[in-house]
Amino acid sequence: MSDSSAIRIIHPREFDRGTLQILGSERFAAVAPQLGVETTMWGGMFEVKPGARTGIHHHGEQQTIAYVLWGVSEVRWSANGEYGASAGAGDFIHVPAFLPHMEINPSDSQPFRWVVVRITFDSDCRQSSRGHVAIVLRRERGRRLGV
Repeated sequence: MSDSSAIRIIHPREFDRGTLQILGSERFAAVAPQLGVETTMWGGMFEVKPGARTGIHHHGEQQTIAYVLWGVSEVRWSANGEYGASAGAGDFIHVPAFLPHMEINPSDSQPFRWVVVRITFDSDCRQSSRGHVAIVLRRERGRRLGV
């Protein structure tokens, strides 16, 4: 058995905070090629601070599966965010490829955190070296909920 087929444990101190960021959120890569893991997947953590929201974006051909670790998040989708749903701790979320969406934290005091898993192909169907594709359609600069 080669080292490349061995099980890998990636501790939080090893997460890559240099992954692509979207305004209003932080992503931390845990399982990704840039961490020396031979994989065609990307796995990491996603956190949105209290009262913050991301801009409307999509992830190209990547589908996303997320598990809510803690907090409550509102997910809005379509070109202008006309549709929405709330997800809380213990919920799974599936975001189809190319679907414009945004994440909103309705709490004034608690962040929300997800575990996120994606296939690491970019919009040209090539493996992305950074493992994460996000195409920002509209930014929500400095906008807080209720404003």
